[in-house]
Amino acid sequence: MPVPMDAFDAVRPALDCLDLLPEPVAAALRGRRGTVPVEQFHYVDTDPAIADTAVLVEHHGAWLLEQSANCVVVAGKRGGAVTLAACVVLSHTRVDVNGAVRRQLGARKASFAPMDTAVGETGMEYGGITPIGLPADWPLFVDAAVADTPYVLIGSGGRRGKLIVPGKALGELPGATVVEGLGCPKTAAEAG
Repeated sequence: MPVPMDAFDAVRPALDCLDLLPEPVAAALRGRRGTVPVEQFHYVDTDPAIADTAVLVEHHGAWLLEQSANCVVVAGKRGGAVTLAACVVLSHTRVDVNGAVRRQLGARKASFAPMDTAVGETGMEYGGITPIGLPADWPLFVDAAVADTPYVLIGSGGRRGKLIVPGKALGELPGATVVEGLGCPKTAAEAG
């Protein structure tokens, strides 16, 4: 079975590419703790014009969809309080915002955070938000299927470039909780 590294000509250690990453992501990689060594984190340069998952996998191979993950920012509301969190699911699934996320946050209502909030709070680019380097006080929910994937292609914090990391490492990130059923099947309309 191929791994994401097989889809790209030039795969480099992420630590060698810190100058290509937004500062929150670079800082998180420099300070990496966990059982998965940071040397297993890789960077691939990609064209920003094909940063969206559907276009990227069309360009590099449909098989890559099963090993790609998306990170989305959500807002949970209870009373007047709003809690921002991030969710990571495999790209062929969608985040169960109204079920799993709402329960995890103990919120009455949960929804995707507005783009300007997601970008402003993370210091990352829309379409490239990654779970690596998120604000320290945010909950991070990682679908169990992501954590079980040997290597996952994720955003790099910017629209240019992607990171390839062991799924297990995402479950070890600060504030991370591995959640069964966080990602659910896409509807026919969502699947395209």
